[in-house]
Amino acid sequence: MLDSHQPTPTQRVALVIQYLGTHFHGWQRQKKHRTVQEEIEIAIAKILGHHVTLHGAGRTDAGVHAAAQVAHFEATGLIPAHKWATVLNSYLPSDILIRASASVDNRWHARFSAAYRRYRYTIYTEDRPNLFVKPFSWHYYYAPLDESLIQAALKPLLGKHHLAAFHRAGSKRSHSWVEVQAAECLRSGPFIHIEIQADGFLYGMVRLLVGMLAQVGSEQRTLASFTELWKEQRREEVKHAAPPQGLCLLRVGYPDFPFKSEIWYDTQPKLVMSQC
Repeated sequence: MLDSHQPTPTQRVALVIQYLGTHFHGWQRQKKHRTVQEEIEIAIAKILGHHVTLHGAGRTDAGVHAAAQVAHFEATGLIPAHKWATVLNSYLPSDILIRASASVDNRWHARFSAAYRRYRYTIYTEDRPNLFVKPFSWHYYYAPLDESLIQAALKPLLGKHHLAAFHRAGSKRSHSWVEVQAAECLRSGPFIHIEIQADGFLYGMVRLLVGMLAQVGSEQRTLASFTELWKEQRREEVKHAAPPQGLCLLRVGYPDFPFKSEIWYDTQPKLVMSQC
């Protein structure tokens, strides 16, 4: 038994988290709404007997999924850091899963230590709807989509740009500069996968961007007009965001990360359609 006069041991614990965003009002804790952050904080409080704050790598909107969100919290007590994943999963609802947990240095921060975030957006292009892909894709049947046009539209976005055209109102961020590190569009049968990696993302950025890319892919908007739109920051022309269920926070990258790549690197399976 520990001496009651000794200080309670404290450690910083990092988590790799998966969640189905369908029934969540996003990541960040909100009054009167179910959120991922609050659900995990409630579970931690049940274990420790007091409230702790969970710091996430980034916020996701209502309905958006995560394959490898990252967060950290300060844990007191004697539970080893690598055991927290198993312990928490026994308290969490079925639409949240802790993939792994580990001890990190007290200077490590889930948000501020991150080098990049990567999102994947999935579009389903068959004419008929499919119940088994509906929760994870945008059913776009209005017109054919040319993935090569979408890829061409993405290419000029590489680098550091002022992307105010894809910045939803309501953000507390003081600027709209984003360094886009990778951007690609690939087709697999009826599915189009758009992946974007950046040092950070603006509020609502990916969904607004994909909404405009669909206009390019369906030839409702030219490549030149799309590029001019964001370079000239014409936010008033960006009126439609892609729906949330097609979006997934694929991973968050760090220079110094205590988890093996198979735990966090690419854990959202890509939707495919059997041809047999």
